[in-house]
Amino acid sequence: MAKKFDVYGIGNALVDMEFEVTADFLKKANIEKGLMTLVDENRQTEIINTLHGTQHKRSCGGSAANTMIAVSQFGGKSFYSCKVASDETGDFYFKDLMDNGVETNLSSSSLESGVTGKCIVLITPDADRTMNTFLGITSNFSTKELMEEHIKNSNYLYIEGYLVASPTGKDASVKAKKIAETHNVKTALTFSDVNMVNFFADGLKEMIGDGVDLLFCNEAEAYAYTKSNDLTEAVSALKKIAKTFAITLGPKGALVYDGKEEIQVVTMPVEAIDTNGAGDLFAGAMLYGINNGMTYGEAAKLGCFASSTLVTQFGARLRLEQVKKIKEQLA
Repeated sequence: MAKKFDVYGIGNALVDMEFEVTADFLKKANIEKGLMTLVDENRQTEIINTLHGTQHKRSCGGSAANTMIAVSQFGGKSFYSCKVASDETGDFYFKDLMDNGVETNLSSSSLESGVTGKCIVLITPDADRTMNTFLGITSNFSTKELMEEHIKNSNYLYIEGYLVASPTGKDASVKAKKIAETHNVKTALTFSDVNMVNFFADGLKEMIGDGVDLLFCNEAEAYAYTKSNDLTEAVSALKKIAKTFAITLGPKGALVYDGKEEIQVVTMPVEAIDTNGAGDLFAGAMLYGINNGMTYGEAAKLGCFASSTLVTQFGARLRLEQVKKIKEQLA
């Protein structure tokens, strides 16, 4: 019997606010370039008050949210469990998620008081993205936000690696994975950011447990987790924790392991101006593909093509007409 959802995702709910800045601004503001850094509300406000760059429109985000929206945009069915507060930002988040066709545990009547999490995304002229994140109420994401019936009714559970930074988020990830495994739902996990690997490796190992069906990571995260600087060695090590995986390689495309063979997927050369959300979109497109009759190689090609389109514009999300065009071109 067909499941209701292709993918059930869990992760931090953050409203993304994207700014164009210079590398010099990051230095002066003492912000570590190219990484995601957790900050408190005062520090985030301080950064916002010093920003004078071009600001782009805000959007509901967080890594897994971007991925679930991508699944929906490509024509799949996705569900997202998360936590926002009953403030203006939380109302915006809930509406934006629903407008993008993603079902959720959120409802306008059940939001708790507090502050919704926000992520300042700083884009430098080299297209690199640097994130400063105040988690707000999403730091309390827990097993209470899980909806077991919907996990059971999904083909895949998708876990965002950023949850490892919160004790309750990590526990929710472990619980969700147990639920999925009990009901023969495949499990997928993304490392999310090299800082998560560097500072929370033990927690990620706990989340991975006996292994996952599908792992997403970039090259730097693969090296950090496997403590290797050789791709062949890293691939060999990842095979011990994941039945299948995809390693994104930036402009070099991606290396995919489908459980039997390694597949090198090339991407089209483009002039990148903003890499924010590229990995999230790759995961969403690939998850859509493998849930809808594509081979791993075909699904990864869709992911690479989508991501290479995304990085030529500002923002972490494609427009629907772009998604339609990509599907037509790759049909």
